[in-house]
Amino acid sequence: MIRRFSGRTPEGYKAMAAQEPIGRLGKVEEMVSSMLWLCSEGAGFMVGHALVVDSGQTVGISNDNIEQ
Repeated sequence: MIRRFSGRTPEGYKAMAAQEPIGRLGKVEEMVSSMLWLCSEGAGFMVGHALVVDSGQTVGISNDNIEQ
C-alpha cells in the first residue's frame, strides 16, 4: 500500500512520512513485534482490547509535540 500511495519515489515516501505524527513511516519489525507480543505469554491477561499501532494517528499527536 505504501508503494502505491507514494508513487514509489523518494519524494512520495518523504511526503508520507511528513504526515505521520512521529515524522517517519513505521517499520515492518515494529508491526511484527506488536503482533508477537500479543501472541506471547506477556499478553496472557489482556482480553478484549484493540491494540493500535499507528504512530499516534488515532490520538492526534503531532510532530510539533515530539522532541526529535
